[in-house]
Amino acid sequence: MQSVTQQITDKYKKKAVVDIRSGDTARVHQKVREGGKERIQIFEGLVLRVTRRDSLSASFIVRRVASGVGVEKTYLLHSPNILKIEVVKRSKVRRNYLTYMRELTGKSARLSGVDFDKQAVNAIHDEAAEAEEERIHEKQVEAYDPEAAKAEKAAEEAEAAAVTAEAPKDEATKLEEQPKERAEANAPAEPQNTAK
Repeated sequence: MQSVTQQITDKYKKKAVVDIRSGDTARVHQKVREGGKERIQIFEGLVLRVTRRDSLSASFIVRRVASGVGVEKTYLLHSPNILKIEVVKRSKVRRNYLTYMRELTGKSARLSGVDFDKQAVNAIHDEAAEAEEERIHEKQVEAYDPEAAKAEKAAEEAEAAAVTAEAPKDEATKLEEQPKERAEANAPAEPQNTAK
């Protein structure tokens, strides 16, 4: 029987994750929200460290040199914002934490590659993540396709105009009937002829 904490953490873990190791060159697809928009950001670099592989809080550090500046990002392996992890290259390393790679640049920073089955390692498919990635892609296509956006906007405006056109007709007929009723109710009684 599992403990209560184990049952709770298993509920939030991903069913299957890529076998990522230190020394791998990985491409991480992350869902990013900017204002009201969502997009997929891809970060490719060397995996320096993988920690607590079996835990819900499993994390890995990816390093990349961009414009001469080293950039390191730490990701949670089971995060719902991580849509996909691709292992591009596997290298031979003899340590778990590659801190020495931070000081190396140029040719000295190269690692010797190891043959591995790329399709087998990257064969993990998360249907929920793939559906989310497809939904974000469709939103981006709609945002960049001006004709589809104009057609959608025109349909919304036509629907709004139809709703507003129906409402005044109903109100106008009510307003026309109300003055007649008020006039009849408030009309003074006809004066009686009391001439002598």
